Amino acid sequence: MSTAATAPAPRRDRTAYLYLAVVLAVVAGAAFGLIAPKAALEAKPLGTGFVNLIKMMISPIIFCTLVLGVGSVRKAARVGKVGGLALGYFLVMSTVALVIGLVIGNLLHPGAGLHLTDAAKAAGAKQAASAPASTVDFLLGIIPTSLFSSLTAGAVLQTLLVALLVGFALHAIGPSGQAILRGVEHLQRLVFRILAMIMWLAPIGAFGAIAAVVGAGGWKALESLLQIMVGFYLTCAVFVFVVLGAVLRTVAGVNIFLLLRYLAREFLLILGTSSSESALPRLVAKMEHLGVSRTVVGLTVPAGYSFNLDGTAIYLTMASLFIADALGSPLSLAQQISLLLFMIVASKGAAGVTGAGLSTLAGGLQAHRPELVDGVGLIVGIDRFMSEARALTNFAGNAVATVVVGRWTGEFDGERCAEVLSGRAPFDEQTMLDHGHAAPADRSPSEPPADDRLVPAAAPPTQR
Repeated sequence: MSTAATAPAPRRDRTAYLYLAVVLAVVAGAAFGLIAPKAALEAKPLGTGFVNLIKMMISPIIFCTLVLGVGSVRKAARVGKVGGLALGYFLVMSTVALVIGLVIGNLLHPGAGLHLTDAAKAAGAKQAASAPASTVDFLLGIIPTSLFSSLTAGAVLQTLLVALLVGFALHAIGPSGQAILRGVEHLQRLVFRILAMIMWLAPIGAFGAIAAVVGAGGWKALESLLQIMVGFYLTCAVFVFVVLGAVLRTVAGVNIFLLLRYLAREFLLILGTSSSESALPRLVAKMEHLGVSRTVVGLTVPAGYSFNLDGTAIYLTMASLFIADALGSPLSLAQQISLLLFMIVASKGAAGVTGAGLSTLAGGLQAHRPELVDGVGLIVGIDRFMSEARALTNFAGNAVATVVVGRWTGEFDGERCAEVLSGRAPFDEQTMLDHGHAAPADRSPSEPPADDRLVPAAAPPTQR
């Protein structure tokens, strides 16, 4: 009997039904929020619970990915090169996003004609009180309490620091550290399997999140503030398709539309939860599958979630101009340039979670133009709707950054990328891990693929 005749049939990918269910859940949640707004507010814990489950997996995934990437490199200096290029790219692109937001905000003047109420003043003061800490506190916060607390605290940058230290330590140990690396590989398999199980709760989470948003704001939250919302969404679209698209095509030769189609399920997940963090673990897995090395993915993706928030950068400048116009004290050109420089600093370290952009805006105005802080209350009602565009833009920016940095460092497999984007090498939704593929820079030519190193020897071929 031939081998082909006895080979088991491939498992059917049922995850397509999962994401169809997410679409239906978003529609049902919006309808529920409009029909029964008070009852819809009670569904908010469903969305919060799902996002918290995803966030629970972020630190272990980043830790495993980066330890495997750094611990297996032949030259430790390569890590510094990747990190330096990534941070330089983040600074340039976030500044470009701030400038674009400033230019379009000046063209639209979206805040003209609005009036500030006492309730809005109170809301603005509340957001300023919850603003991010100072730069010094932010930097000190990167250091975890203990070596293992970073895996439980949910702080992305703390996990990044510890993973780098562990990876460099394993690199220094030499061959004796390979047993630990194999253990981390097994742990990575387990973590991604748990994530795949959690993803089946996505429709429930999307329903609860959307129902609560629509139930709280309804259509009234959009009436007088529709102009800045439309302007912000269009600005984000221009940035993604024109600016990021040009960078991606020029540097890596990749079509932005094909990349976004490849990440369509992640965008849908973000749309349902209003948080780009909900798709961070899947972005790590998909960028590796696309042909970017573990080292680049492990460094660029988690760092980008703190330093490369393009959507938040656009939001900060447009919202600042909106508030200034609404309060009847428009900013002069010199004041706008000064605010731009300040926001370049203020935008760094804003977490990719819902509401962080609003508190960062309040904190920036508090330090730079305190008389404008009360105006933050004007956009509290629509911030959740704007956070959708912020999260989608942030995610797209980090996906493009990972490919670009991979190309610059020579750790991007263009042929593999073409296969994946054309559909010839589909992503494994069951395990979220590649079987037998690794980017060329992750291993030497004579080294077997990652999965082959997990078993003592290959089974002999079946005789026909």
